Amino acid sequence: MAAAPQPAFLRTIFHVDMDAFFVSVEELFDPSLKGKPVVVGGQRDQRGVVSAASYAARKFGVHSAMPLRTAAKMCPQAIFVDGHPERYRECSEKVYKVLGAFSPQVEMASVDEAYLDMTGTARLHGPPLKAAHILHERMKADTGLNCSVGIGTSRLIAKVCSGQAKPNGVLWIVAGQEAKFLAPLDVREIPGVGKVMESHLNALGIKKVGDLAKLEDSELESRFGKWGLALAGKARGEDAGGWFDSEVGANVDAKSISHEHTYNEDTADVSQLESTLMRLSEMVGRRLREANFHAKTIQLKLRYKDFTTITRAHSLAEPTQLDNEIFEQIRTLFRKNWKRGIAVRLLGVQTSSFTTEAPQINLLEDGRQQRWKNALAAADRLRDKFGESSVGLAAGMRGNFRERTHENPANLPGKGKPRD
Repeated sequence: MAAAPQPAFLRTIFHVDMDAFFVSVEELFDPSLKGKPVVVGGQRDQRGVVSAASYAARKFGVHSAMPLRTAAKMCPQAIFVDGHPERYRECSEKVYKVLGAFSPQVEMASVDEAYLDMTGTARLHGPPLKAAHILHERMKADTGLNCSVGIGTSRLIAKVCSGQAKPNGVLWIVAGQEAKFLAPLDVREIPGVGKVMESHLNALGIKKVGDLAKLEDSELESRFGKWGLALAGKARGEDAGGWFDSEVGANVDAKSISHEHTYNEDTADVSQLESTLMRLSEMVGRRLREANFHAKTIQLKLRYKDFTTITRAHSLAEPTQLDNEIFEQIRTLFRKNWKRGIAVRLLGVQTSSFTTEAPQINLLEDGRQQRWKNALAAADRLRDKFGESSVGLAAGMRGNFRERTHENPANLPGKGKPRD
């Protein structure tokens, strides 16, 4: 029997993950932080959460998304640093530039990680392992930062590999060895499996990926529906469902865009609360314009001091991407739903139901809408040049809190912009 024909190029995917990115960037600006337990995201007595922790701090159990005050108790000797989103965006642009020299198909999954489709690039960069080591060295030389590189025939395998290679390592799983590689790993190592799904699987006696792979696809589907089928594929190392439905570099539209702010001290000051909503509306509007989205649905998130949380949404007659129009709707929702006098812990603004088609200009408004568009476009240009906090609307000045450090900020490299 004749052997099955092999593809001319075996699919080769890199996942490049910057090591302790936020901390490493801070170390570039303050070398005295190197080797010390560092927590990025705010000060030890604030209510925020940890954005990143150095490897020295992680040894004490500190991790991202942990409350800052909890981190301070677990690692009293840690150095707490406010996040600097502008610095991270600038370094992320440098990372993106390095990656673009290795493949035309680059997808920034977040500010500090990316997928590269390296299929068919062996003539340019050599075999996968050699190319990864060259990329590794180039990244350090051009950015001053370390990264870990995972290599596989799927994005899932590449991502798991980079996690196993940390810190500052390279790991390649050759074709045909995917299931063997995954089998001894905890099911939580599968991208998309969170605490809830992990507990469901553990209750069934499934603790390792190998346990999952032994089950029939039909059994997983009957228990978990479409997600069960995706799990079955992922256990074999396939890009099955969830984050991996599209090709590397494909433009995948966001489902929602949101920003929120937690007060360091609860407040019932209505002017401060509405100023915060104005600032949040600006931040959301900025990201809408960057993505060329117009939102039809505006949603308020309000959390009181006792952690009682409500969400209220309103659908617009015409979609928008203008800060003032978002704020007008959010303020209306807030005034209708806030229990006056009750202190607020957190406020959030979310937009969804996107379209890329701009609504027709209302000619009866005497050019007001167009003037807002022109003014906000000018403000965006200033922010691109001088940083997100360089310009803002007067109504939001009292709510001029620092932009929260997170993995998917506005102006993410490669998103909505052609590469130079």
